[in-house]
Amino acid sequence: MAEILTNAVTERSMGAWQGELTLDYGRQGEKTILTRAYHRAPLKVQRPFYPEGPGCCHTVLLHTAGGIVGGDRLSTTITLAPQSHALLTTAAATKIYRSNGPESSHEITIRIGAGACLEWLPQGAIAFQGARYRQKMRVELEPGAGLIGWEVTRFGRTARGEQFLTGQWRSHLTVYQAGKLLWGDRAGLSGSRETVDHPHNLGGQPLLASFIAIGQPGSRALLPTLRAIPSEGESGLTITPGEGILGRYRGPTRAGAQAWLMALWAQLRPHYGHCPPFKMRIWA
Repeated sequence: MAEILTNAVTERSMGAWQGELTLDYGRQGEKTILTRAYHRAPLKVQRPFYPEGPGCCHTVLLHTAGGIVGGDRLSTTITLAPQSHALLTTAAATKIYRSNGPESSHEITIRIGAGACLEWLPQGAIAFQGARYRQKMRVELEPGAGLIGWEVTRFGRTARGEQFLTGQWRSHLTVYQAGKLLWGDRAGLSGSRETVDHPHNLGGQPLLASFIAIGQPGSRALLPTLRAIPSEGESGLTITPGEGILGRYRGPTRAGAQAWLMALWAQLRPHYGHCPPFKMRIWA
């Protein structure tokens, strides 16, 4: 069987993208392969590669339109067969442009088979002032499956002195294992001066990040080591049900957030993916 079966459709409806991406991974001997890749613009995927050897399939996701505008509806579905291992990242930070009213959205569904591991490590997003965006992610874990993931969002183009004074950003994550809700995480920010300055919101910092490693018991023993990792901004870690690790970060720069997230990932990857950390050139 060919490693990639690709169909592509380009569609632009009423000035907004209706993008779709479906990726299926399987195990063939000692190799994880991308068995199916369907995409509808502006979502696309580069050909998978294996910088660590055949066990882990690295894949770079693309948004070919250059950014998300009001009214865009994006959908991504990722399925890992039992015992497979995939690392997904993005080619660049995702730009979420100002909207004149319509909300944009991205629905992400992830299914991870027994004994499989997914590393969801996008390069982050930039929410422009006035952006209206909602992301909903649902993860379904079979017994023995694991997920390591992070999300990084910058609010406002700080290089231009822009702050998130108008707009709305929402994120909703749910993780199920064997049909049971393991973790639910809902967050949202409405652009305003209070949002930018209040210590319970952005607290004067432009960047928020979240980290999660879930599905594999035994992470609790690593918590003291993880908490000792230094960070440029404010950070905190806690244990989720099922002994997962949840991390939060608030700080001034993407580089600082990335350093903290990668240090967490480096400690947890051997436990979840059964392989040492590996720095992709695209993250440099």
